[in-house]
Amino acid sequence: MSRRVVITGLGTVNPLGTDTAAFWQRAKAGESGIGPITRFDASEFGARIAGEIPDFSDRDVLESRDARRMDIFSRYAIVAAVQALDDAGLPPERLDPDRTGVLLGVGFGGLDTLEAEFAHLFKRGPRGVHPLLVPKMISNIAAGHIAIRINARGPSYTVVSACASANDAIGEAYRWIKDGTTDVILGGGTEAPVTPLSVAGFSALKAVSTRYNDAPQQASRPFDGRRDGFVIGEGSGVLVLEELEHAKQRGARIYAELAGYGATCDANHLTAPHPQGRGAINAMRMALTTAGLQPGEVDYVNAHGTSTQLNDVTETTAIKEVFGDHAAELKVSSTKSMVGHLLGAAGAIEAITTALALHEQYFPPTINQEEPDPGCDLDYVANAGQPGPIRAAISNSFGFGGHNAVLAFRRFDDDA
Repeated sequence: MSRRVVITGLGTVNPLGTDTAAFWQRAKAGESGIGPITRFDASEFGARIAGEIPDFSDRDVLESRDARRMDIFSRYAIVAAVQALDDAGLPPERLDPDRTGVLLGVGFGGLDTLEAEFAHLFKRGPRGVHPLLVPKMISNIAAGHIAIRINARGPSYTVVSACASANDAIGEAYRWIKDGTTDVILGGGTEAPVTPLSVAGFSALKAVSTRYNDAPQQASRPFDGRRDGFVIGEGSGVLVLEELEHAKQRGARIYAELAGYGATCDANHLTAPHPQGRGAINAMRMALTTAGLQPGEVDYVNAHGTSTQLNDVTETTAIKEVFGDHAAELKVSSTKSMVGHLLGAAGAIEAITTALALHEQYFPPTINQEEPDPGCDLDYVANAGQPGPIRAAISNSFGFGGHNAVLAFRRFDDDA
């Protein structure tokens, strides 16, 4: 019998909260975590808003000396990982080191460190560069920190596939566990992109919202007719993925089953999705096939839903192609409407949302749904969440480069 993968622990720091309970309470209520940028003077930037974490603290997790030796993206990941293990009831000493892994999705890595050290180089010369520049900055280092902290000697690496990174990392973790090589993997993503260079770059690309700089909580509006781009967000999400029998033997609470994974590439354009959603369609179908799910068994789609003109129409088209007539019965919502777009970490926050939606049988909303778009004509759970039966769900993540990664989840049933 094939090994099954379940979710037994959740941890997150993001613009809606610095723990999973706070995040989920606000997400169910349809609150927004978007506000003016406070990390730097953004008055001359095209986009002046972001999803920042206002009350982040790692004092209970890291010694101040250790924290100073890390970029903030690693600190976000460590806090989320500690939360997830605590939530799963799995202290590090209960883990088998050789059968435990850490897989994270990251887009930029230590961008804050990189920008600061560039400034030192130009101002002071090469001797002004900090000796820890490289180990603070490199994208894999967050996974390395977590693995060292919990003595995880199984697979530990970082997946970089732009905004599909976290879904790909979770999907790879799913495969490792199903293959029988590992029993427990901390899978997820982390990102800290609210920096001058990142905001300037996305503004120059005209990918981010600028229309709502004076009304930031209205800016992220996936599938709405007045959307004008995504809003950058920051944070981390980590899930404890565990082989079912391993989880049952220790009496673990199970949020949901991770049942399938699909990964494809559009092979079409660096930044735009394929016009007919070719890669997205194939990834969704692959995820359903590996999960053994028929389209009619799925009740919820956690959409990529970026609030950009191209993504939202294309994703809607792709969902309708995959689900056919059943698409009209689906509930579809975008977590990004509340937290913004966390780039390489986005899929992790959305996987947590999907797992909680299945666990609590609750559809979280897409907020800022005010003006219909003829190209976006599904049920997006507009502005207010609602309870309802959810048998299975998928979570979509699509990234620059044409990367598509889709996760399929089931409500946990021991007899399945």
